Amino acid sequence: MITRYSRPDAVAIWSQETKYKIWFEIEAHAATKMAELGVIPTEAAQAIWAKGKDATFDADRIDEIESVTKHDVIAFLTHVAEIVGDEARFLHQGMTSSDVLDTCFAVQLARSTDLLLGGVDRVLAALEKRAKEHKYTPTVGRSHGIHAEPVTFGLKLAGYHAEFQRAKRRLITAREEIATCAISGAVGTFANVDPAVEQYVADQMGLSVEPVSTQVIPRDRHAAYFAALGVVASSVERLAVEIRHLQRTEVLEAEEFFDKGQKGSSAMPHKRNPILTENLTGLARLVRSAVTPAMENVALWHERDISHSSVERGIGPDATIHLDFALHRLAGVIERLNVYPENMQKNLDRLGGLVFSQRVMLALTQAGVSREDAYAAVQENAMKVWRGEGVFIDFLKADARVTLPHDELEALFDLGYHTKNVDVIFARVFGEG
Repeated sequence: MITRYSRPDAVAIWSQETKYKIWFEIEAHAATKMAELGVIPTEAAQAIWAKGKDATFDADRIDEIESVTKHDVIAFLTHVAEIVGDEARFLHQGMTSSDVLDTCFAVQLARSTDLLLGGVDRVLAALEKRAKEHKYTPTVGRSHGIHAEPVTFGLKLAGYHAEFQRAKRRLITAREEIATCAISGAVGTFANVDPAVEQYVADQMGLSVEPVSTQVIPRDRHAAYFAALGVVASSVERLAVEIRHLQRTEVLEAEEFFDKGQKGSSAMPHKRNPILTENLTGLARLVRSAVTPAMENVALWHERDISHSSVERGIGPDATIHLDFALHRLAGVIERLNVYPENMQKNLDRLGGLVFSQRVMLALTQAGVSREDAYAAVQENAMKVWRGEGVFIDFLKADARVTLPHDELEALFDLGYHTKNVDVIFARVFGEG
């Protein structure tokens, strides 16, 4: 995790303090249910909660113990015993380390996803506001980076809004899949821990139970989770790349906000660079870098091994913290995006009406000209414009193959024709009204 690209709320989820608090809660909830089942004394469970619930677990002390035990959960339990006292011997009855580690990881991922969903909601709100603001702002649509046909800037943003609606659904599904609890003991058979303990801990921690946990929660869940994060990161990048292209000097249809006192270059004082969206492209790469290792973690040996552990200690905080940061940075860019309708119109007019070529071709076919002949006539005249030889409509009027009356031909260059279904598309994205 890179501090520069992190928000405090996201970092806190992965702190040692938070981790040990979750570990204690898992152990203490398990003890409560075991006491109810008569496995351990009720007084012991009560003492564990009373002495441990407000305790500060000393990460340095746990590290010191682990330097000897070479086992993090044993080191933690040893430290808890130093705080709780004799009753601590009733902790971890019939449990295995993965019961604590995997259940804690599920809690941290679920909490992180709640933050990610908040970030997506902010992006959605920003996109909706700016899309409606520019619902009918005409701009050129591009394919292969080349002028195609007119669209509106609002339609561009509405498309991204629809994409981030899908991102939200993906995160909700990913959260549901990852938020599972395993308290099943060694090799997952519940031989030494009652399944009712697992259900109780799951309920208390806001999780569902893992149907078959072997000795770990199956890593296909985690693979799907990080894959979902990777897709969301790619959506972030797609919008970031669009803004970067639109900010190019030759285009300048939209631009990141540039604060008073901000500097664009150490060498060139005139520069206004798309640094935020370029940063988002990089952060998306970081988030996606977690996907392949998560996939490779699925194939563990038999009932468990720990080849996944070192990977997840890295990708868990890194992917969630960086995506959380990216979503809020993206929302800020959209909220303060400088939009230049005049430049959009200027670029739209740059090719002198070539963007209406399809409509001319279709009108010719409807007037009785074959599609092949209509295409050839329109294309030949369009190429003259590309070469800078004159005006498109003038060439069309002078071409005997273009049999349309001049007033009908001129009507085909109506920008409103291309925006007549904007309301239909907006209703699909934002609902009626």
